[in-house]
Amino acid sequence: MKKLFFLMAASFLFAPVHAQITERERPAEWQHLVKGARFMDRFLPMPDGIQAKGIWGTDSVLNRYVDNGIELPGVSFWGGNILQDTEGKYHLFVCGWPENSPKGHMFWSNSTVFHAVSDRLTGPFKIRNSIGKGHNPEAFRLSDGRIVVYVIDGYYIADRVDDKVWTYGKFSFDPRDRKIIEGLSNLTFARRQDGSYLMVCRGGGVWISKDGLSPYKQLTDKRVYPDVEGRFEDPVVWRDDLQYHLIVNDWLGRIAFYQRSKDGVHWVTEQGEAYMPGVSFHKDGTVERWFKYERPKVFQDEKGRAVQMSFAVIDTIKWNDLPNDKHSSKNISVPLNKGMLLSVLNEKEITPSTRTIEVKIAAEEGFHPQTDVDVKSLRFGSFTEVNFGRGCKPVKTKVSGEDLIVVFNAEGSGITSGEFAPKMIGKHRNGNMLYGYARLPYVNYRPALLSARRPVFDKEKGELKVEIQNFGLSASEPAEVEVICGGHSLGRMTLKTLQPYEVEYLAFSPDAALADDKSSYEVVFFYEGKEVERNRFGKD
Repeated sequence: MKKLFFLMAASFLFAPVHAQITERERPAEWQHLVKGARFMDRFLPMPDGIQAKGIWGTDSVLNRYVDNGIELPGVSFWGGNILQDTEGKYHLFVCGWPENSPKGHMFWSNSTVFHAVSDRLTGPFKIRNSIGKGHNPEAFRLSDGRIVVYVIDGYYIADRVDDKVWTYGKFSFDPRDRKIIEGLSNLTFARRQDGSYLMVCRGGGVWISKDGLSPYKQLTDKRVYPDVEGRFEDPVVWRDDLQYHLIVNDWLGRIAFYQRSKDGVHWVTEQGEAYMPGVSFHKDGTVERWFKYERPKVFQDEKGRAVQMSFAVIDTIKWNDLPNDKHSSKNISVPLNKGMLLSVLNEKEITPSTRTIEVKIAAEEGFHPQTDVDVKSLRFGSFTEVNFGRGCKPVKTKVSGEDLIVVFNAEGSGITSGEFAPKMIGKHRNGNMLYGYARLPYVNYRPALLSARRPVFDKEKGELKVEIQNFGLSASEPAEVEVICGGHSLGRMTLKTLQPYEVEYLAFSPDAALADDKSSYEVVFFYEGKEVERNRFGKD
């Protein structure tokens, strides 16, 4: 893997320099990350495929597998994700346009969404029919089985994945008195446990719809992306049985970041690159050095784990892809290490006084932890420790059916009260990387999510009314709500327990000189005296 990383780094450094590239300085600590720390470490070799001569592309991609993903000589493809039907076939929804279009790649705004089918997850996909006009598609299933294919500014919907007739519609968005960051484009969706949908827009705002089609309501007042310099786009969000995952791409720096969340609103960012040019490699170590990797999408297994990532790739700068030239774009599929299924067996919360931590590694088809795991290599704890080779060390093992229980000395775990999915990194006995995130028995993975709208001042009544809604999947605990206007507290009130999606109104009686509809406000939520959430609203 070290050899592979240097190959990818070389492809990154020696690619043509243009205004579409800038060098992003990595944090110095990233030099000390161990194998398994970066999301990028999860990419696996592409399955052997067909190579051809006389194909389009720069020298750096002439070694590619032309039967991976979707590729046609006369069509430029972009974006796209894959759904599987009950018969085991794979359906790719991807957009494309004629390669000889007058504007070359810049014809993308006139692209068509195609439905393509394959017997293999990695392709080759063959076009079966077109859905309609649109760009940057992302397909998902509703609870009733209908298929939605999002495109910029709208969506297509059909009863079945193989329908030939699709109906066009438009989503409704309620920003809930919050600014929309960078407009509503390049949306990405994740299904929540109750069948509702969480959406992240290009700007990094988080929205929720009760069924995937009903209005999407914004919960956040700032982007949830890493607080670093970057020109972010192409977010992809998904949820497995444990947590939410989010990857966002800095298109100018050609580096992507990986984040995780318990509730889809509050995120932690793991160290290291999620992907960068060169993650498409063959079993012999050769690399397909595409100039850009964009529009990542994941295919998930029955546990929700990402087992493959699809990319839109292009061999040159987009503006250099002209009609009837040697350049073009396609969609590729790269397998991923899906990770282990882990659960912590300690019933009590892990604290600095905890002496040992027991972690069960579940057996599954093709993986037998009792014989496959190099136990001495395992490290467990917070990603802030484990990603650097630190964390808990194993002291003994136990057998539970076909599963393996590893007992760790809890010293150095780095696990705090805010931890929701501690990480494990280690090695398979064959030398391959192992990793996984563990479920904690005392963590609520369906938490309440209280969110306020902008306070409204009624001059006649002298009241300041605040609308509060629970967007979470559990009933909220009784809380205190404080409203701050221009730095001055307008008081606190008790908020009753709210069921999921329930709305409550609180009426404050502030000094009229301090409150009006044009002021800036903060609505702060407290549990047991501790601040847990703060909603900010600028001057109207």
